[in-house]
Amino acid sequence: MESRQSIEVVAAIIRRGDKVFATQRGYGEWKDWWEFPGGKMEPGETPEAALIREIREELDTEIRIDRFLHTVEWDYPKFHLTLHCYLCSLLSESIHLNEHEAARWLGKEEIHSVRWLPADEGLLPMIVQSV
Repeated sequence: MESRQSIEVVAAIIRRGDKVFATQRGYGEWKDWWEFPGGKMEPGETPEAALIREIREELDTEIRIDRFLHTVEWDYPKFHLTLHCYLCSLLSESIHLNEHEAARWLGKEEIHSVRWLPADEGLLPMIVQSV
């Protein structure tokens, strides 16, 4: 049995009022699927530092990490994903999509209206309880 690559990433569940910020992937095998913004951790980087850096790179904005929510372990066909998720708040009102093709603020009643990446979808019940 071949060993699959493991990837460790972080994601920001950015909340504003009773809505959360979702982004649509603009590239790759999972293009057009929705996710919470974030990305890969670099060697020696803490999850929190990685998240602040990734959000700055992807969205040109600053966040405050409010609290750790959950770590998802998910087996995709080509790799194993470890996804560390944090509830966050915006420190700036401006958001610019540098890597995603679309974004939406979703309330509890709309959160299931987009096609989530499988690892992100498992977070939805916890997120609905937290907003």
